Amino acid sequence: MASVRPMRLPAPPKPSVPPKAPVAPAPEPPAPAKKVRGRVPAPLPLPAKPAAPRPLTANTLDGSWDRDLSRGRTVPDSSIDLHGHTLSSAYARLDAALDFAIHSGQRVLLVITGKPPRAESERPHARGAIRAAIGDWLAGSRHGAHIAAVRPAHPRHGGSGALYIILRRSTEHRNR
Repeated sequence: MASVRPMRLPAPPKPSVPPKAPVAPAPEPPAPAKKVRGRVPAPLPLPAKPAAPRPLTANTLDGSWDRDLSRGRTVPDSSIDLHGHTLSSAYARLDAALDFAIHSGQRVLLVITGKPPRAESERPHARGAIRAAIGDWLAGSRHGAHIAAVRPAHPRHGGSGALYIILRRSTEHRNR
């Protein structure tokens, strides 16, 4: 290291003065609009912008839901265990479970994912691949419109290794 000297870079060339470009004539102003007699058609509506995907952890639940979930008083309608699956088999199982839960009118689905990676863990993580991917899966899922919120599970239901998926009440099950 002691014998290493910094390289000397050659000085950049001095910029030469570019020749003056010919001045282009100014564009002609647009012709005045014609006056139209009678009814003028309404302007076409602008196309609607697609709605941005909402975050699933947004405050979409009222206080009683969050209070019951945090105290462990909510009993899940069904649960699935994705722990030990590959990413593709876990995604397929989650999609099938969401489909069943929505069609049967369930409100709370407990998803056991396994614990997230440790804070001191370096990539690639030794564990937590399903837990890391599940947020993206749910946000981009075909069932995304039916999901009201995703919350961490109470310790009696799996703690940091599990999630509650709160589903919206479907219109066909409201009148029961």
